[in-house]
Amino acid sequence: MKTFPTFDDILDARRTIAPYLLPTPLYHYSGLSEITGCHLFVKHENHQPIAAFKVRGGMNLVSRLNDDERARGVVTASTGNHGQSIAYAARTFSVNATVVVPRGSNLDKVRVIRQYGATIVEHGKDFDEAREHTERLAAEKGMRYIHSANEPHLIAGVGTIGLEILEQLPDVDCIIVPVGGGSGASGVGIAVKSQKPDVEVIGVQSEAAPAVYESWRQGEPVSLTTMETFAEGLATRVGFAMTVAIMRRVLTDFVLVSDDEIRAAMRLILEHTHNLVEAAGAASLAAALKMKQQLQGKRVVVILSGANITQQGLRELLFD
Repeated sequence: MKTFPTFDDILDARRTIAPYLLPTPLYHYSGLSEITGCHLFVKHENHQPIAAFKVRGGMNLVSRLNDDERARGVVTASTGNHGQSIAYAARTFSVNATVVVPRGSNLDKVRVIRQYGATIVEHGKDFDEAREHTERLAAEKGMRYIHSANEPHLIAGVGTIGLEILEQLPDVDCIIVPVGGGSGASGVGIAVKSQKPDVEVIGVQSEAAPAVYESWRQGEPVSLTTMETFAEGLATRVGFAMTVAIMRRVLTDFVLVSDDEIRAAMRLILEHTHNLVEAAGAASLAAALKMKQQLQGKRVVVILSGANITQQGLRELLFD
């Protein structure tokens, strides 16, 4: 049974990934602060090599594979950013990787996964069908299956975001983290709460895909039959045991936002930061806007978790 990651694991992860990944910037934006009524800062994980935070976890995990696992290769399921992370790390450490993606996935993300040298398998209508196929494929082929959330080294790797935030803004009051499978919120929560328990860590998910929110609220993994959000980074129908258990311990609150609120936040990020943002990456700002009254005057960090929006998606966002 996999053990839960600790604060020491996050410190170790930072040492592991430091030769490969630079810290990302944290910038204050006056315009967004005025709109939200707080002192708002953006943690720019969109500046990572794959334009998403997931690479921290991928690099930490793949670097630690043993010789047998390296020889067998790895397989994982993804809607895009996790797959890019594993493909990027696998190329860095000379490991064969296979990534199973749902049919109709973000074409830009799929293209980049393939460019990093991973084999692409398309299966299923959504992430959870792709994940189930991946588990079968791993058993059949003898590959090392990498779960997108229930992996301590993934969680520890992305937890390094929390370390950086506390160093860049020691007097932070609140950090808002988008939640898909929950690795980011879990890792950031462990890192922050271990050093500054009074800092609020808030998760956010789309109300059109609330499986992890419901799992957090009920205290155990919940499976839903439908998932309708356009934000592929938040699109899961199932909560995962490890991240749900961690988030129950480290999250101050967990909120839902509508897809329309996410779209509005995407436009605001483009306007005020001049950075591209994908839907999941803007969910944290959508939450800050929704929580405006309770965040008044606080120093708030929103994590811009990814920027991998397609050209078609950008046109639809701006002109439809």
